[in-house]
Amino acid sequence: MTTKNLLVELFVEELPPKALQKLGDAFAGVLAEQLGALGLATAESAVTAYASPRRLAAHISHVWLKADDKAAQQKLMPVSVGLDAAGKATPALIKKLQALGADVSDPAAAVAALKRAPDGKAEALFYDSLVTGATLDTGLQKALEEAIARLPIPKVMSYQLETDCELPGWSSVNFVRPAHGLVALHGSTVVPVKVLGLTAGNSTHGHRFEAAVDPVLLADADSYAVTLEIDGAVIASFAQRKAEIARQLAEAAAEVGGGVQPIEDDALLDEVTALVERPNVLVCEFEEEFLGVPQECLILTMKANQKYFPLLDASGKLTNKFLVVSNISPDDASFVIGGNERVVRPRLADAKFFFDQDRKKTLASRVAGLDKVVYHNKLGSQGERVERVRAIAQAIATQLFAGIEQQNPALDSPEGEIARDYLLSCVDTAALLAKTDLLTDMVGEFPELQGIMGGYYAANDGLSFEVAHAIEDHYKPRFAGDMLPRENVGLIVALADKLETLVGLFGIGNLPTGDKDPFALRRHALGVIRMLVEKDLPLDLDALVAGAAPVFGDKITDATPALTDFIYDRLAGSLREQGYSAQEVDSVVSQKPQRLGDVARRLSAVRAFAALPEAPALAAANKRIGNILKKEPLDVDPHVSEVLLKEPAEIALYAAMKDVLPRANARFDAGDYTASLQALAALRAPVDAFFDGVMVNAEELDLRLNRQGLLKSLHDAMNRVADLSRLVA
Repeated sequence: MTTKNLLVELFVEELPPKALQKLGDAFAGVLAEQLGALGLATAESAVTAYASPRRLAAHISHVWLKADDKAAQQKLMPVSVGLDAAGKATPALIKKLQALGADVSDPAAAVAALKRAPDGKAEALFYDSLVTGATLDTGLQKALEEAIARLPIPKVMSYQLETDCELPGWSSVNFVRPAHGLVALHGSTVVPVKVLGLTAGNSTHGHRFEAAVDPVLLADADSYAVTLEIDGAVIASFAQRKAEIARQLAEAAAEVGGGVQPIEDDALLDEVTALVERPNVLVCEFEEEFLGVPQECLILTMKANQKYFPLLDASGKLTNKFLVVSNISPDDASFVIGGNERVVRPRLADAKFFFDQDRKKTLASRVAGLDKVVYHNKLGSQGERVERVRAIAQAIATQLFAGIEQQNPALDSPEGEIARDYLLSCVDTAALLAKTDLLTDMVGEFPELQGIMGGYYAANDGLSFEVAHAIEDHYKPRFAGDMLPRENVGLIVALADKLETLVGLFGIGNLPTGDKDPFALRRHALGVIRMLVEKDLPLDLDALVAGAAPVFGDKITDATPALTDFIYDRLAGSLREQGYSAQEVDSVVSQKPQRLGDVARRLSAVRAFAALPEAPALAAANKRIGNILKKEPLDVDPHVSEVLLKEPAEIALYAAMKDVLPRANARFDAGDYTASLQALAALRAPVDAFFDGVMVNAEELDLRLNRQGLLKSLHDAMNRVADLSRLVA
């Protein structure tokens, strides 16, 4: 008996486009998994998923008509229960064997066929049998039912099917969309399975309008994709259809010329791939007068509402041409092109109307309206929130300017004072106006444009580019990999906005749980981390979080410790995703460094230190010192009295510390963490000698406290960059 390839197709009404690829992959994956579990698919079986707007299908190679029979052993019961004192079968054993289909006409022979083996403290009886392998008919039926049951269906719908029995009537079926056809071919043979009120056959349906024949007859499993494409005018493979659309988009853009390119949007490409069965890309255009509207508005309405691909010039500016992916290929495409151009025109006209109307009111005139917009029932209105963000932003700006001034003493001058006042003024204006575009018609229609439209309207109001950019940028980063705010004003307002959200929601107990994070607090925390790290801002994390809490008054309880732990957890996760080892990350993040911009330098220093031959011994010693100090009920005083140093090894260690630690600390203070840690390598020998020759917990109290103080001084110095004990394997 040889294997053959299997093809299963479920023909349905139009499936949800955003879920299509997942549905196709799940259908094929579960089908193959179930057939493999039944022994019908082999290790060589390859699975190919197909998904088009009106079908889910799977091609599985090397499928058996019948699975091999398998030997099985089943535990029956303890010997003491199954056999009496004479060794004969008890009624309980006979009943069990009958249930398993064993021949019990001769009980003695039935008992003799059983195996006895230890089972814990007792001995048990085991029954050996040969399990008949599943046939493809029954196995595929089970696999198909399981595949349908496990589809990640966004929303199930119920529909009625007329029964095929003698008595007329209707039965209810629940599925993502009404199903109208089922194909199941093992080689060229139909597998007689039934599902969703359908019986499998060897025919399907192609394109609604362009199929050469209907129905489309399938000769065998392997000819499915080719036959469907030739006779049915359908590209069944999602990946192949997507690649064809991408090819046609690039080809159409090249024909337009001028270096234009279709906008890159993989999600839009996936969605369009799920909407067409035979793609045909056409070039359309709209009136140039609409280009006076911000291009983000036009691009969004074309992508979101019409599923069009706008064309951008070489500098990234929108042109008045766009690409349409049609599902039909008429000889004369002018009607299709004209229809799409007529459809998009009212959309663009609406955007232009919203833009023109919004510019008749300044952003400042909209501030009072924020008092009527609810932010959170426990945290008040958007107007109240704006005032909190303003206060937090002013505190951050003051801290940031002080840090910059520390790094650049030249700013401690009249010119520096002017720069400081200008920064504070821009920050306050941007924070005051940042949310006002929520009240505009454009953002009301397209919420995705919040911030972006605020930037345009701020420029229209004659505000500085720093303020306009800050209003646009204060939501950034909106997602992983997004750009950060461009100037310090935007960074400050973005930090204030995210900290207000985090502190407020933590303060009322709205914390993320499991995979639920309705307020995107994880994203906000990562945004804070990215800005502090990538911009290397001279801001202390504890001061930022603690400074934001008082602006809420009695609306919240102080959750500062929980929030800082949450931020450090997000930081650790982010660093591990970047390729740092768990030990490296743990050693640095466990110290809760205040300047997150230092973290990368600390990690590099730890990695360089770990490569030194002295590192393992020093890390182990550091861990040993930490364990000794933990046992003390009170904090150990790091003071050392040279008079109380008695043993040669402790005298030598103290002398080495006096030589090494000042150099290590100087390098640390200069921000050269690698040199700071590498300086500690010279302490390996005296530290080893200390533990070999000195009893730390001496009976004399003064000696014990002095030695503990020596170790405390060493421990503090060794762990300034990172907790070296975390490097112990």
